Amino acid sequence: MELVSRQDPHLREVVWFAVCCRALTLLLQASLLDFNPLFFFQALFNLLIPDHAADAFHPPRLSEPGLWDLLLERLLGGLSRWDAEHFLFIAERGYLYEHNCAFFPLYPLSVRAVAEGALWPLQRLLRLRSRLLLSAVLLNSLFSVLAAAALYKLGCVVLQCRRVAFLAALLFSVSPANVFMAAAYSESMFAFLAFSAMWQLEKGQSWLSGLLFSLASGVRANGLINAGFFLYSRGKCFALQLQVGSGSVRKLPPLWKQLLSVASSAVLMCAGIFLPFVLFQYYAYVRFCGPGTGPEQAVPRPLLQLALHKGYRLAARNGVKPPWCSQRFPVVYSYIQDAYWNVGFLRYFELRQIPNFLLALPVTLLGSWAAWTYITANPWHCVTLGLERRKSEEEGKPRAGFCCPAVFVYVVHATVLLAFGFFCMHVQVLTRFLGSSSPILYWFSAHLLQEHEPLLRSEGTDNQTAAPRSQRSLLGKSPGSCGKGTSENPVVRLLMNCRLITPLSKCVLGFFLSYWLLGLILHCNFLPWT
Repeated sequence: MELVSRQDPHLREVVWFAVCCRALTLLLQASLLDFNPLFFFQALFNLLIPDHAADAFHPPRLSEPGLWDLLLERLLGGLSRWDAEHFLFIAERGYLYEHNCAFFPLYPLSVRAVAEGALWPLQRLLRLRSRLLLSAVLLNSLFSVLAAAALYKLGCVVLQCRRVAFLAALLFSVSPANVFMAAAYSESMFAFLAFSAMWQLEKGQSWLSGLLFSLASGVRANGLINAGFFLYSRGKCFALQLQVGSGSVRKLPPLWKQLLSVASSAVLMCAGIFLPFVLFQYYAYVRFCGPGTGPEQAVPRPLLQLALHKGYRLAARNGVKPPWCSQRFPVVYSYIQDAYWNVGFLRYFELRQIPNFLLALPVTLLGSWAAWTYITANPWHCVTLGLERRKSEEEGKPRAGFCCPAVFVYVVHATVLLAFGFFCMHVQVLTRFLGSSSPILYWFSAHLLQEHEPLLRSEGTDNQTAAPRSQRSLLGKSPGSCGKGTSENPVVRLLMNCRLITPLSKCVLGFFLSYWLLGLILHCNFLPWT
């Protein structure tokens, strides 16, 4: 998908930096190899912070691990904590328990395919569960690198500012949600599919974009919201066509044909995006609400005992159907979120959850600040929903950077996710929720660094992208802020000069790097994290 180009040094640096960050992540969470220069710190982490006895899903291992299994568990076991247990269990056993259906199938299917395919030669050394863990780590390493490249490409098209797009893609590699991009979670796969779909839609590749959005909705439930990008794109094209000059009206088809074309394409594309979700809900209904066939006899006894001990519901066990089966629209996903995790509007607003709200405070402030910055810079554009043709567009000189008109739909998308997550979800997941679903977190952070950090504004101005003088005065841009610039890594440059950077830059980088490191320390030791 043209993600890697030999002619773009910025893209090469993005890919190289992403690979290095992923390797460093794996190195930091490992705790066995003697030649690991960070072994002392890992031993200290494990000594000071032993594995927390969390009340989380932890199915029993049904086969004795071999020497190589134990070695792999010591190296990568920190990446199989919390929800990763669900994904690995589904990849190994399928949807045995009802609450497993909260996790969508495309990612565990991909993990199983790689474990049975590319890693098949290792079956004599590693049991299936170990190969699944190795498969998940390899897949997520690949997807996280590709997601960084896709974000860079998307930023170049949307922002029309290569330097901000470059910086944003580099920030993605040190994302506050880093540990979930590395662990056996679906965040990396979803980010890659979502960013790639957005990029293809911006390029006008509607059908390829629809396919990628559809695959994304088979990875995570919030992929359904991405249908809004396509609806907005079709609606905007239709609205702008109605505003063309009278001399061009004759060249356009009749209004009813335009309406029919827009409506049909929107219905087909949205149907494709919703199809994986609908099929998965139907699968769950057939499995858990269909007539019982005695599946409990085929379930290993330790897994049956776990179900009895924890209250997990098996498929149609003893002919007793779950309550959601009798609902008018039997959607297992919403039932699980409600019954198992108490997810709902304002349900998390309790005094004992204050630490989790504090954990989500940085990303909440950053997301809210991004929305406010965009609205204040483009009030009329926001009022008209970006459906009014602007003079700058007619002249072929659109504004560049974070506050450009093309960013509007992405700001709306991020704001909807932020509001929904803050009021209706376990608020601590906001960091990885936004970090894997929206480019705004990275674009706005890059915008702040580029606009307010003298070390970045002082870079060379060769091959600048021209910008109107009114735009520079409104956004406070320096003359070279949207030039092609150099391919030198600005994140490394800022870190190497950390004593010289502004307090705002320290706050932004401090948020990214502290969550990057703390996530590894806490999550890999089974301690609560975002």
